[in-house]
Amino acid sequence: MTWPRLARTVVLSGLLVASPVLAGMPQDGAPVVAAPTLEAPKLVEFVEATYPAQAEHERLEATVVLRLTLDERGAVTATEVMQSAGHGFDEAARDAVLRFRFEPAKRNGVPVPSRIAYSYEFRLRPPETPATEPMQAAETERGATSSSQAVEPGSATGATEQTASTQGAADGEPIEVTVEGESEVERMRNSAEAVRVIEMQQVQREAADLGQVLARTEGIGVRRVGGLGSRARFSLAGFTDEQIRFFIDGVPLELAGYGPEFANVPVNLVQRMEVYQGVVPARFGADALGGAVQFITTEKLGGTKAAASYEFGSFNTHRLTLSGSHLNEASGLYARASAFFDSTPNNYRVDVEVPDEQGRLVSQTLPRFHDAYRAGGGSVEAGFTGLPWAHRLLLRAFASTTAKELQHGATMDTPYGDVDSASASAGATLRYEKTHDSGLTTDAVGGYVFRRSTFTDVGTCAYDWTGRCVQQLPQPGEIESRAVERNVRQHTGFARINLGWSPSIAHAFRLAIAPTWVGRSGEDEALRERGEIDPLTGDRSIFSLVAGLEYQRDALDGRLENIAFLKDYLQRSRADLLLPSNVFEPADQDIHHLGVGDSLRFRITDVLLAKAAYEWATRLPRPDELFGDGILYGENLRLRPERSHNLNVELAASLPSMPSGTFRGNVLGFARLVDDFIQPIGHLGYYTYQNVIEARSLGVTGALGWTSPGEWLSLDGNATFQDFRNTSTEGPFAEFEGQRLPNRPNLLANGSARFQWAKVLSPRDELSLSWHTRYIHSFFRAWERLGQGSQKQTVPAQLLHSLALTYATRISRVAVSWTVDVQNLTDADAYDFLGVQRPGRAVAAKVVAEL
Repeated sequence: MTWPRLARTVVLSGLLVASPVLAGMPQDGAPVVAAPTLEAPKLVEFVEATYPAQAEHERLEATVVLRLTLDERGAVTATEVMQSAGHGFDEAARDAVLRFRFEPAKRNGVPVPSRIAYSYEFRLRPPETPATEPMQAAETERGATSSSQAVEPGSATGATEQTASTQGAADGEPIEVTVEGESEVERMRNSAEAVRVIEMQQVQREAADLGQVLARTEGIGVRRVGGLGSRARFSLAGFTDEQIRFFIDGVPLELAGYGPEFANVPVNLVQRMEVYQGVVPARFGADALGGAVQFITTEKLGGTKAAASYEFGSFNTHRLTLSGSHLNEASGLYARASAFFDSTPNNYRVDVEVPDEQGRLVSQTLPRFHDAYRAGGGSVEAGFTGLPWAHRLLLRAFASTTAKELQHGATMDTPYGDVDSASASAGATLRYEKTHDSGLTTDAVGGYVFRRSTFTDVGTCAYDWTGRCVQQLPQPGEIESRAVERNVRQHTGFARINLGWSPSIAHAFRLAIAPTWVGRSGEDEALRERGEIDPLTGDRSIFSLVAGLEYQRDALDGRLENIAFLKDYLQRSRADLLLPSNVFEPADQDIHHLGVGDSLRFRITDVLLAKAAYEWATRLPRPDELFGDGILYGENLRLRPERSHNLNVELAASLPSMPSGTFRGNVLGFARLVDDFIQPIGHLGYYTYQNVIEARSLGVTGALGWTSPGEWLSLDGNATFQDFRNTSTEGPFAEFEGQRLPNRPNLLANGSARFQWAKVLSPRDELSLSWHTRYIHSFFRAWERLGQGSQKQTVPAQLLHSLALTYATRISRVAVSWTVDVQNLTDADAYDFLGVQRPGRAVAAKVVAEL
C-alpha cells in the first residue's frame, strides 16, 4: 500500500549558549564572569508515529506541539500537548515521542535534565505522487537562544541559573539545519551487527517465493528437491539446513505456525528480511552455528489495513494470501488476521530413463506424476499497542496444515507412486513489549505449539516414470521392503525474554533468556500390525536453555560501535533407546557450553563503514536430528553439538546522490572452523544425522549497485566464492582430508536490473520491468577424488534468468498491481543438490491489492 508522507519538525529552543552579554564580557566595569555553556539535546533515536486512519481517510493534516521533559540520560519522561490537533493526532504523536532517545542537554559538559518544545507534523502524500513512491521523511532541527518559558535546563535538584537572552546568537535569525531521519533499515545496516536487510515492497509483487528472493543475496544459496513445497536447502557461507536458524518476529520458524520450511512462508505476509552472517545477536536466544534469518511481519501496526494476493502459474500452481488489521487509536485496541493457501501438482517435465519393451533403458522427458503439494493456514491476533503501560501486548493463535506426495528419495533414481507425508500444527503466542523509565526495556514472547506429522508408505506396486505399476511388490512398502505408517506428535513450550538497559546514550546492556521444552511421542502402526516393538513409543524430551548478555558501547561521536557478548548453552535430552535385543534403555544426554563474541563497526568516513565480527558458536542438536522427523530421517540419540569459530571482516560504502546517480557496494571475507560437523548419512532410502568431520570454510562475498538519477533504473550484482573443505584426520572421512565437501557449489553469482516508469497512464501509476539472473558453478555430488574423468558425479554449471513485468496504480484508496513473471526464461536445464531436476520455464500471473 502507499504510506502517507510524514514531515517531522523539531524545535529545540534556548539550549545552545548563553547570551553574549553574559559570556564573560565587561559590564559597567564589573569583573568578567563566565556564564555556563549550554548544549542542546540531540535526537538520536526517532520513532515514527502512526498516521491516524480516519484522518488519513479524510485527507487531514496537522501539527502537534508538545513540551517534552527529558532526564539527564536523554530519555523522555513526560509529555504535554501545548497545541492540540485532535482527530487522533495528539495520541499518535505522544505515543511516538515517549519512545524517542536524545543525547541529553549539557551544562558545562555535564548532562542535565531539560524541557524542550517539539513540533510533530503530519503531512499526507500529494495526490499526484505515484502510488509506488517510497515513503520519505524529513526532520528539521532549529537551534536558537530563547526565553526560559520555552526550555528550562536545570540540575536534578532544581537549582536555578541565569536565563539566556531572547536574542539569537550574534543577534541573528534562528539557525535551521535539515537532516535525514534514519529508518530502522538504515539503523541496522549501519550497526555493528553482521546483517543484510532485504526490503520486500517490490518483491511482494513478483511471483517468487522466499527461497528465490533469499537466493539473490550474496553468500546465500537455496536449493530444493523439486518444485513448490519440496524440502529446501538453505546455505549461508557454506553452512546449511539446521545450522542456520530461522525466525518470524523473534519466534523460531518451526514454532510460528507456517511449518518448518522457510521457502513456503508466503512472501506477501513478510515486510522485510534480515540475514545475519555467522554472528547471531544474543536477543534471538539462538544456538545457530552459521547465522540466522529473520522474517518481519509486524513492522507497522497502525490504522486499518487489508491486503490480498493471488497467483496462478504453470503446473496448475495456485497461491493465495489474505490479511487485514485494525488499530483503534483512542483505546489502543489492535486486531489482525491472516491466511494463506498453496496448491500445485508439481507435474513439470523431467528427463528420465524408462525401460522399453525389451527392458532397455530409454531416455524420455515425462511429467512428474506423484508430487502434489497443498498447504493452508491462518492466524488471528488481538491485544493492545501504543499505550503507556504496554507498547505491545498481543495474543496470537494459529493453525496450519500441509500435505506432500513424495515422487522419489534424495536422488531421482527410483520413482514412488504411493508414498505420502503430511503435517498439521496449532498453537498460540503471547507478546509483551514495554519501554520503562530510566532506559529500561522489556520484550518477551512465549507460547505453545502442537505438531503432528504422518508418513505413509504402504503401496504394493513398483512404478516407472510413466506412472504405471510395473511390478507387484512381495510385501507393502516402496522405499524399503516393509510397510511404514508413522504418526509423530510433538509438544513444544518456549519463551524468549529480552531485557535492556541504557544508562546513557553511549552504553547499553541487553540480557536474553530463551528456554524451550520439546516432548515427542508416536507410533508406527505397520510395525504394530507385524507384532514388532515400535521404537517410537519410547519417552523422548528435550529441554534447552540459551542465555546471552550483550554490552554495547558507542564512542567517538557515534563513529565507533562495539557489541561484546557472552552466551551460555544448556541442553538435557531424555530418551529411551531400543537395543537390537528389543529392550529399551535410557539414552540421556546433558550438554553445557559457553560462547563469546564481539561485533565492531567503525565509520571511516560519512560514506565508508568497516565491520569485524567474531563468535565462538555452538549449535545444539535439534529434535528432528535426535529423534528423526518421522518421514525420511531416523533417530540418533548420541549426537554431539557442533562448535565453530566464526569470523567476518567487511567494508561497505554508500555514496551520496550525485549527478551520475547513487552508488553502493560492500565486500565481506569470512572464515568458519567447525568441530563435530553434523551431516545426514543415507542408507536404504533413509537418513540419520551423524557427527562425521571437522571442516573449515573460507570465502569472500561482494556486491555492487547503482541507481540512476530519478530512480528509473537500478542495477545490482553480487558474487560469492566459498571453499568448504574436510579437515578430519580421523574418523570415517579421514581418507578425504583436504577435499571439498561434496554437493556444495563454490561459486555463486547474481545480477538484476529494474526499470521503472512513473505516470504511464495516470498521475498515480507505475510500470516496472525486473530482470534477475543467477549463475551456479558446477560441483561434485560426491567426494572429488571418487571416480575418474567422466565417471565422476557432477552437477553442471547453470545460468538461469527470470523476468517480471509489473503495472501498479491506485484506485481510490486501494493500491493494485498486476505482474507477469517468467521463471527460467531460457528453459535451461536446472538441477539442485544431488542432481534433482528443477522445473523448466514457468509463467505466473499475480495480482496484489492493498488498502
